[in-house]
Amino acid sequence: MIHTIKKTITALSLVVLGSALLYNCEPDADTLGEQLFLNGAAQGKEEAFEVTAYNINNNDTIRTDASKLTYGVLGAFNETQFGMQKASYLTQVKLSTYDPDFGTNAVVDSVVLVIKPRYASDSVTTNTVDDNFTYTTAADGAVNAKKVVNTYPVLKFGKAKKTLTLRVHQVETFLKAASDTVKSNQPYDISNELGSKVFNGNASSVAITKDDGGAALFTASTPGIRIPLDKTFFQTKIIAKKDQPELQDASNFIRYFKGLRVSVDEQDGYLFQFSPNDMEMIMYYKYDKTENGTTTRPQTSYSFVLGSGNAHIGQYQYYRIGSASKDPLYNTYNNLNGDPKLFVQAMGGNSIGVKIPESTITKLKDKVLQEKAGIISAKIRIYVDPAWKATNYTKPTEFTLLRRYVDAGNSSNPTKVRTNFTNDLLKLSGVAGYTIFKAHDMDKEKPYYDFIVTQSIKEMIEPESKPSTDKTETKYFKIDLGRFETNSDGTSLAGYKFTSSSYNTSRAVFIGTDSANPNNPDRVQLFVTYGTK
Repeated sequence: MIHTIKKTITALSLVVLGSALLYNCEPDADTLGEQLFLNGAAQGKEEAFEVTAYNINNNDTIRTDASKLTYGVLGAFNETQFGMQKASYLTQVKLSTYDPDFGTNAVVDSVVLVIKPRYASDSVTTNTVDDNFTYTTAADGAVNAKKVVNTYPVLKFGKAKKTLTLRVHQVETFLKAASDTVKSNQPYDISNELGSKVFNGNASSVAITKDDGGAALFTASTPGIRIPLDKTFFQTKIIAKKDQPELQDASNFIRYFKGLRVSVDEQDGYLFQFSPNDMEMIMYYKYDKTENGTTTRPQTSYSFVLGSGNAHIGQYQYYRIGSASKDPLYNTYNNLNGDPKLFVQAMGGNSIGVKIPESTITKLKDKVLQEKAGIISAKIRIYVDPAWKATNYTKPTEFTLLRRYVDAGNSSNPTKVRTNFTNDLLKLSGVAGYTIFKAHDMDKEKPYYDFIVTQSIKEMIEPESKPSTDKTETKYFKIDLGRFETNSDGTSLAGYKFTSSSYNTSRAVFIGTDSANPNNPDRVQLFVTYGTK
């Protein structure tokens, strides 16, 4: 019957929404087999087994090219466990129209770069900043109006009450194409500072309404951070190049004006996410307009293209000297006996590896053979380290779980270690409510996470549960912060390489495998529920 249930499960048809989500009171979908042991038909029992958990050093680097950045990250954050992390962002700039005609005697009034961060939409502060505002429309001319600013707190990870100085520079390194592979620690040449802004942690939108009747005259679509840029630079760089080769096609322009870099001055504060494809850069200018013998100088605007199709790059820096994670990551990490503390951090930081030792596999095989036991569920349990819990930083809500394996059936290289989804994910992602992990007791003294590995463990222990054509052998599991990305249709996973880890701002410390304290009840363990007739 178990075999029949397994055959009916849809493989990878609906999205797990990357390990989403957590605080769920429904029964685990990996316990589907429990129905076979209910009503006195069998006895179910949970037992803990040893695993080896250790830190994986990713050299503080990860791919952060456009294909990997659903969100960009800006900011800096420094604390004792992971040290300093700093995030900058680079984008290509393109013209919205090539060989543009700015008119006669065009002069730049102002230029603004607009960044659209993620914000708390349910925490708005509304302020009327000008009750006697005059708004000019083409149809009605000057209209008496009211200008209102809505302010929203930006979503942050770190020390939210600090301010950051956002600074914009011209990039002098050619950024190539959006499809090119780029690593987060790549250096770039920058030159002119184009603008800056002291950011207080809030994004704002503007609404203008008529005094008479309250009709909306103007509403900003999305709250943003507006950074004023150097108008003289754009007068020389753009307006003065009218009819010149530099502005006549995209190929010339991206080599002439290679891009922008946005960074922060500070070494501590917080990290926040924004949408790269929604960034705007708008140049406001006046020009001579002659009609019926009369010359006026109306104001108009020109929008540059910073969205999809451009090269977008996340640039990340780390400084771990003096932090608790330095030695476990670089000097003393132990993938043979395990590490007592596990440091997991996205954006190129470290991962967690979990091995199932041969001694555990042997014990489970003996139990299945001698007691006629059947595995109902299996999960890897990791507890949050008490010192990290005490910091009160936001606990992670997104994880990915992958397996590292060798494929003996691959004739070209049967010993090469490969990576893919776990078979639990492949087999159960179509089951409603299924997640690859669950969070427990997040508001209590000992919060912990369970990572579902039922099918993976069954294949190690019960040969008949694995298709005869499957020659793979799981070597260890790899846990990262982030979620699995979906295809554009939103109904299937894009692939194991496509996750949000390149821009996920979370981090956490867990209790690992402590050989000096092998009886610690909160160490990482494998919990297996099995039943016997």
